Amino acid sequence: MSVSRYRSQLRQSAAERRAETHPLTWRLGEDGAMVGLGEYLDKDGYVAARKVLNHQSPDDVVATMKDANVRGRGGAGFSAGMKWSLTMKGQDIPRGYLVCNADEMEPGTFKDRLLLEQLPHLLIEGMIIGGYANHSRFGYIFLRGEYVEAARALARAIDEARAAGWLGNDIADSGYDFDIALHTGAGRYICGEETALINSLEGNRANPRAKPPFPGQSGAWGKPTVVNNVETFCNAPAVMLHGARWYQDLSGELSNDGGTKLYGVSGKVAMPGLWELPIGTSGSELLERAGGMRDGRALKAWLPGGGSTGFLLPEHLDAPLDFDTIGELGSRMGTGLLTVVNEDQSVLSLVRNLEQFFARESCGWCTPCRDGLPWTVKILQALEHGEGERGDLEMLDKLGGDLGPGKTFCAHAPGAAMPLQSALKYFREEFERGVVHPPRAAHADPIPVGVV
Repeated sequence: MSVSRYRSQLRQSAAERRAETHPLTWRLGEDGAMVGLGEYLDKDGYVAARKVLNHQSPDDVVATMKDANVRGRGGAGFSAGMKWSLTMKGQDIPRGYLVCNADEMEPGTFKDRLLLEQLPHLLIEGMIIGGYANHSRFGYIFLRGEYVEAARALARAIDEARAAGWLGNDIADSGYDFDIALHTGAGRYICGEETALINSLEGNRANPRAKPPFPGQSGAWGKPTVVNNVETFCNAPAVMLHGARWYQDLSGELSNDGGTKLYGVSGKVAMPGLWELPIGTSGSELLERAGGMRDGRALKAWLPGGGSTGFLLPEHLDAPLDFDTIGELGSRMGTGLLTVVNEDQSVLSLVRNLEQFFARESCGWCTPCRDGLPWTVKILQALEHGEGERGDLEMLDKLGGDLGPGKTFCAHAPGAAMPLQSALKYFREEFERGVVHPPRAAHADPIPVGVV
């Protein structure tokens, strides 16, 4: 009996994907199999790395990444070239580390999994380029522990690359030494925050660090460290091979951001999956590619890029899905994977489910996050059961503000507050229906604890 398993499914045929227009996915076949070293080399693999190591300086690489406007694909959208330019360098500065954040735990997000399982050599090549640009001596791939298939693919690809001389000493006869180790995490969402990831990598509790110093000055084991997302590194080979102007032109008139994006749709649509499209593609086009809403139900709301982004409405679907435009609408593009909500689904229940997740995943380091998120869950549970009290919605408003940017040690709580605040803004009547007029009796259910 065959055993089926989940895959991050790419919904574009091989005929549709070309090197000129789909730099992230054109090498992938229809069968979802890993592209091994031989096939990768046949499809221009490591050509960009050889070009960079033998003909360009680290400053040249940083300048090209800046000009291409490669913005971080992990959710924050910060310029990768700018981040690389801020790494501490100099004659007396020790070579540091390059870290790939492959801890893909954002609810509703599954784009990096596709690249990790099927195209690990593209990530390795991107990390070689990033390591060279940042004077790094070693790289780590910090992988979500549950991604077992990705771990197998990465381990095989690292061995292949090392045996072929693409990792180790004197790569491509360039005099540059660089190697990569695979590190599987213990399953904590907070490791998506770069300094918490570094703490975990060092063997410490995954708490965020105070900034400054930033990792580019003092990161892993006190050395200069650059942390970028899987998809961000995977963009580097094509940028260095074809140039910044080519990369910018991929998005055309849709956006000022450069390149393509691995977009996705999940929820009650006909065909959930992934598409590599020019950045700035609209949500309506994505929903159309996903076959529309399932069972003829109407769209009620959508999250543009994971659970830590704010809800948007159907009238927002025609906006370009890029970092600045979605920000202007009061949400964040995040990871660029849409989660749709149909007319039959309760936004209150969805938000309660998300806040339970965020409360559980809090590292417990700061008070607003440690205590505020469980208290938010307690109120939402009462409202969901029709046992809310007068003042509960006002308390949720206050908690959302207290969890906002600048109020907590890292971005975990502000991310958790965004779906809550947007749901209260657009669907307040759903929350109001959970309020009863007399004060409720003491709730018998245990209060969720967000501290580990």
